[in-house]
Amino acid sequence: MWTPFGGAVLGIETSCDETSAAVLVGHELKGHVILSQDEHKVFAGVVPELAARAHLRVLDRVVRAALDEAELRPHDVDLYGVTAGPGLIGALLVGVAWAKAAAWAAGRPLVGVHHMEAHLFAASLEDPEAVPPFVALLVSGGHTMLLWVPEWGRYELLGETRDDAAGEAFDKVGRLLGLDYPGGPEIERAARSTEGDPHRFPRPMLHRTQGPDDPDYYAFSFSGLKTAVRNRVEQLEAEGRLGAERAAVARSFQLAVVEVLVEKTLRAVAAKDCPRVLIGGGVAASRALRAALARRLRPDGRLFHPSPRMATDNGAMIACTAAFRYSRGETASLDLTARADMPFPGLLRNGTRS
Repeated sequence: MWTPFGGAVLGIETSCDETSAAVLVGHELKGHVILSQDEHKVFAGVVPELAARAHLRVLDRVVRAALDEAELRPHDVDLYGVTAGPGLIGALLVGVAWAKAAAWAAGRPLVGVHHMEAHLFAASLEDPEAVPPFVALLVSGGHTMLLWVPEWGRYELLGETRDDAAGEAFDKVGRLLGLDYPGGPEIERAARSTEGDPHRFPRPMLHRTQGPDDPDYYAFSFSGLKTAVRNRVEQLEAEGRLGAERAAVARSFQLAVVEVLVEKTLRAVAAKDCPRVLIGGGVAASRALRAALARRLRPDGRLFHPSPRMATDNGAMIACTAAFRYSRGETASLDLTARADMPFPGLLRNGTRS
């Protein structure tokens, strides 16, 4: 376990449509504010330009509110951490520019944080046992990744999505079904109102004949599943039955996604002989996913997941990751810039650094 930084860390998150700031001292969260951008609901998806402008309007106030909650002033901050990528480039630039200016003005160190690495740390802020080794399933609107994490800072990529991420698929299917944005919570709510698997959609890249040497063994793909749902929706619309079948379609889609995520994760658990599983990212808030994983883990297994507040994009996980990186002697210079394709630090792909 790494030794926590003893000073006050201010974490800034602006990678997508949540503006968030948090103050972390050691492992204690002193202040935490998350402001979601509801204006994207009318577009059924995040509009990048609107997201960046919204961050620009509110970031000062969000930081001030987090500091007030922590009963600190700006000069009390000892370390700045900010999401530098991946994410929407315009949104990222708002946070990075703010953090660089604040760190420079205060003469304090700055750390650029990888957004997906931060999702690995989120659960540890609420559960001190959520530490490596574990198999990690990161599922969000932009990413689906299956990792082996023997220790913090060392990550072996086992599999990732070939196309749509799980969260993106939920949003797109929610839109097809005429549900509100974001799609994940709405689909889960609809799915709870019915039973069984009435439409039985395909389980992409999940076959009993697959072995560890198969390139699809740990990989994910949700584009074809989304197309299957679209075809069924169009058929039901033509028959005038979509209203009556909306919940059933939502349930069958959710069952398909969850089964794929769970089975791939359990393959990794068996391969690494490690029954400890951590899930992170927005889709980690799914009760269906958490329940299915908990049911299928070995009797000696343990499932770690963040609360819904920590599963969403938030400044607390950024502050924690910044503190970890700083404990390893890592800081960013003032030429730090945002990268939509920022490489995952410490990641091994096929046995080599990415």
